[in-house]
Amino acid sequence: MGDGIQWLVGATSSSGWMLDVYFARGIGVEELALRLGASLGARAEPMTDAEITDLDIDAYPDRGPGSAVIRVGEDAGWAFAITYGPYLDRLAEVSRDGVEAVHYHYNSEHPPTIVLYARDGRTVCGFGLCEEGNRYGHDPGLLLPDLVAAGILHPDGETYRATGIGIGIDDYYARKRLGLAVFEDRFGLSLPRSALAEDPLPVYAIMGSPAPDFEEISAWAAANGKPLPDPHLRLIPAGLRKEYERATDPQWWERRTRPLTGGVALGGLHTSGVLKNLEGETER
Repeated sequence: MGDGIQWLVGATSSSGWMLDVYFARGIGVEELALRLGASLGARAEPMTDAEITDLDIDAYPDRGPGSAVIRVGEDAGWAFAITYGPYLDRLAEVSRDGVEAVHYHYNSEHPPTIVLYARDGRTVCGFGLCEEGNRYGHDPGLLLPDLVAAGILHPDGETYRATGIGIGIDDYYARKRLGLAVFEDRFGLSLPRSALAEDPLPVYAIMGSPAPDFEEISAWAAANGKPLPDPHLRLIPAGLRKEYERATDPQWWERRTRPLTGGVALGGLHTSGVLKNLEGETER
């Protein structure tokens, strides 16, 4: 018996603030990686969750080129991919051609945690944990009987049942676990706890690779005793790129400190947050 997915509540990746996982049934891990944006055969050596921090993934595309990677594996008949980097909505692509897919997205800065189930390129159903009264997809009522049976909602699908749960932090976690249990039980989802704890898993770049100046910056790094970027991922870590530009561009500091003109305003980056379109699909 696997670990299920209820343990995901409160868990984060090495980012410390987000956990984003795609599950797919009907394809293997390599095909899942390709559908998420990887290049064929461009797999790096297995890494642990903690080792991903050494890649210095740039999760802020408005401040740089932007990059993202995934760690992949299989459990309970589902391929899974843990993503690192900016939020990427690729559920339709993952689920095309009859594949079933689930996307779990937790962002501590943009609640609620969203769980969506898709098939054949369309979001079928889903909801936010502790916001199960608002359901998404072209069949939003598919999981309503499960939510009722779990003691979360009344049959009207809008009002919540009294569960004996209070308002403390631990109680909210318990409520979220009830919602995740619906997905776990209905679809047989599982993710090993060890995938975040210590397992080294194959890594693919799904955004920002190949970097157009990969060879140039790699040569500079080698000549200056800097750690070399991974030749399989072909990503330039944000920190290495900054060092390279500062060392080779005589106007680097001037550009960094030049005030904005022309009334341009800088906005904050949002790597999550869910919007619903008129068809019930989600946008971020």
